Amino acid sequence: MDKKNSNKMMHNMPSDLRKAIDSVSIAGKAWKSITPLARNEFICWIIPAKKPETRVHRIERTCNELIQGKRRPCCWSGCPHRRPNAKKWFEKRKNFQKSFA
Repeated sequence: MDKKNSNKMMHNMPSDLRKAIDSVSIAGKAWKSITPLARNEFICWIIPAKKPETRVHRIERTCNELIQGKRRPCCWSGCPHRRPNAKKWFEKRKNFQKSFA
């Protein structure tokens, strides 16, 4: 995959995740130390949460896992947006995501 196409697959960091990571200095340092792809996978793991409680839980878990030194979300098969047929899956959640921006 070339850089030009890989940038199209990168997610923007949600503001609620940014606030959570910035509020804990160790998590912030760990976030900066992981690769852009690893950051993208954490973000992509958080984005599809259907319930606000699930999203909050995933954000808390992300911070905890970063503090523990984990560099990728556990039990996550990777970003589904890499598959061409997954575009519709993310389109459905756009309105839900706007409430967290």
